[in-house]
This record gives sequence, structure tokens and C-alpha cells, in this order.
Amino acid sequence: MGVHVIKLPDVGEGVAEAELVEWMVKPGDNVMEDQVLAAVMTDKATVEIPSPVIGKVIWVGAKAGDTVAVGSPIVKLEVDGAGNAKEDAATVKEAPKAEKKAAALSSPARGGGVREADGGGDSSRSSSRMERAPSVALRATAPPPAGEQKRVAPAMPTAAPRKEGEKPLASPAVRKRAADAGVDLRRVAGTGPAGRIGHEDLDAYFEHGSSPVAPRGRRADASIKEIPIIGLRRKIAEKMTISRSRIPDIVYVDEVDMTALEDLRAKLNTGKKPDQAKLTVLPFLMRAMAKAIEDQPQVNSLFDDEAGIVRQYGGVHIGVAAQTDGGLVVPVVRHVEARGLWDCAAEVSRLAESAKKGTATREELSGSTITITSLGALGGIVTTPVINHPEVAIVGVNKMQVRPHWDGSAFVPRRMMNLSCAFDHRIVDGWNAAVFVQRVKTLLENPAMIFIQE
Repeated sequence: MGVHVIKLPDVGEGVAEAELVEWMVKPGDNVMEDQVLAAVMTDKATVEIPSPVIGKVIWVGAKAGDTVAVGSPIVKLEVDGAGNAKEDAATVKEAPKAEKKAAALSSPARGGGVREADGGGDSSRSSSRMERAPSVALRATAPPPAGEQKRVAPAMPTAAPRKEGEKPLASPAVRKRAADAGVDLRRVAGTGPAGRIGHEDLDAYFEHGSSPVAPRGRRADASIKEIPIIGLRRKIAEKMTISRSRIPDIVYVDEVDMTALEDLRAKLNTGKKPDQAKLTVLPFLMRAMAKAIEDQPQVNSLFDDEAGIVRQYGGVHIGVAAQTDGGLVVPVVRHVEARGLWDCAAEVSRLAESAKKGTATREELSGSTITITSLGALGGIVTTPVINHPEVAIVGVNKMQVRPHWDGSAFVPRRMMNLSCAFDHRIVDGWNAAVFVQRVKTLLENPAMIFIQE
């Protein structure tokens, strides 16, 4: 028997490390050739690591959430033959410990997500799953007050509650904890001197199935869930932190009368061809943004704040924020300036479906120069969207609703929608931000202008 060591392969150009987000095996498991061992993530893309040989797992070198350098050993397999590494005493001794450690880790549930395109190597494969962080339920406890003797929690007694008016003995900390949990201390047996109730008595009360009872029949929930921030959720957190810490943004909000556009959209959808995607508000907004950028090109830029360089793009590559089971991703519709309305609708539909299924490639999830974020019908009246660093602008779509609108002589019902737009104030001045939003507003309120070729 020999040992075969599997190292983290080069999972992408320029990638020096990756986050291990999911184990599919544990020490003691027998694996077949090409069986997936683990999933790692780099830059919002998940890559599966398969086994190149048949063998038995005797060691794993990381846990979910760890960052692993390319070329580092991650799995050791016991195989027939010589293997590719010499088996040493350390591996044999570590195996039982690794088995116990791995057994304590439950496999995370799998959900929708985003995967990276096949790189062509034997040791990296596209993943259609995005790791969901496991949760661990913990019982809420408080430490005993200083000086109070530590006692072993007793078994739950079967004695009847104290008599009416009989005051149980307990420290202020215990009383507060019981009150927060909705527990009547008269129902808790104390094991201290003179029946004094301690924290361990409350622990025993909870452990033996006596749920904390709140007034009017409600139950207090004292559980706590610890959810590791790993995988896509960690990437999102890092991205948002960078954006908020580096970008001094200005938020500009204005309302748009969408009545004419909605009438036009309904007519176009009625006459659309069977193979055409249904028109939503997004294609109209994308075309309006592309035309407005012609007059305000600075909003279609990326700011390298470390190098002090603004890269202003001629091509309008609009990222459309999309929610998936694994978290928020931003597929990119490229060269909107060269696309028609129906073409934009088809590409948005295709990318949204790919993101939802977890089949979007890295190229489809990168390269945006400006972003749209929308919560659809769930959207509020006003939002404060976070700029997708290193971009300098983001357009937020709020919900559409019928509101009274003054037309100069009377209030009339109109379908109104607010746009909440954020700009990097280091690059875009308030005046330019207002001009850009007003141009988009004019185009949406007069949708025929969107189709005019200047």
C-alpha cells in the first residue's frame, strides 16, 4: 500500500490561493477515480477538486472556511501500489485525529450558486453548487457570578412548584436571566443551600425539556446560531467592506413617471415573437443609461484608487445584480451601446437563468463598468445602493406604484418609480450626477427618444 498526496491545483490564472468551502469526503471514506473530494472558491467562482486515483482518505489538510495556497497538500489517500509519496509515521498518527475532527463536521447543504468555466485541467472542474454555511444551534447560558461555587448540573426534579407567594432564592443575575427567558423561578428546583437557584439549575431546567414559558402562552427561544461567513458570503462581505471604506459616495434620488413606458412595454410584449424574451423595465433602463453615458462618460469608469488612475470605457458593460440561493452575484451585459432593446432583454434573461442555475462563467460575472440593482416589487421607495468597487456609479431601481401626480391643473393617477443612484464623489461631481440622472429620467418618461439614433 502507498500514499497518494493531492495538492491544490492552479485553479485560475494569477490565483495564488483559494478558500476551501466544502468537503465531500472525510477520513475513512473510500473514493473512486474522478470522484469529487472538495470544492474551493476564488473570486466568486467555485471549482471542484476530483480524485485522480482510487483510494481511501487517510488525511484532510483544511476545514471549510480555510484559505489554502496553490500547491499545498489538501488530501492524502491510501492506494494500491507505491503511490506518489512516502507514507510516514506522522500521517498514520494523524489519521485517527483527522477522522474524529472530520466526523464532527457535517456536510453543508448545497444550493444554487456560480461556477467557474472549465479550465481544461484534470484537477479542476466546474461546480454547479454554491456552499451554504452550516449553522450550529447553541444553548444560551451565562457564567456563574464571581465567587459562586461551580456545581454539576442536577437532573430535573419532579417536585411540584413552590407554593403561591413563596419567594425562591436566587442571585440578581439568575433572576434577570430567568426573566429574559420568561421562566417562573418558582418552577425551578434549586440545589444550593436552602434551595438557592443557580445558573446550573436553570441549565438543567432547559435541558430536561421544560421550555421557558412566557406570558400568554408564548415560548421564549434561547437558542443561538453561529453561521460561519465563508464562500460566496465572505466574498460579498469583503467586497462591500472595501466599497464602504474607500468610496465617499453621493446618493441622488429622483422620481420618474413610468406611465408612457409601461404602456409601450405592454404593447410590445403583446406583439412579441415566441422566441423573444419578455420585456421588463431593465432593457429600457439599460438603453437609457447607454444614451445618457454619451453625454456623461465619466460615470462609465473604473477608479484604480491605489494607482490614482481612472479608466474611462467607451463600451458600456452593465452589471445586473441578481440574487441566487448562494448569494448576490452580478452578471454582466456587455456592449449595451451596440445592442437593441430585444437583444438586451434576451441577454438579461439568459444571464439571470445561468446565475440562478449556477452555470455562469467567470467571464460572465466580471468586467462591468456600471451596475444596476433592483429588488423589483420588493423595492422600497428609496434605497442607498452600495457602489460595486472599483466602479464609480450604480443605478438603483425602486418599486413602481400608482401615485397622484400634479399635471398643472389637477392631480391625476400616474405610475411612478424612484431611481436611487450612488456616485463616487471623488470622480463624479454632484452636478454631473444630477445631469446624468435627469437625462435617464427624460428618456424613460419619453421612451420614443430611446429609439432615436443621433
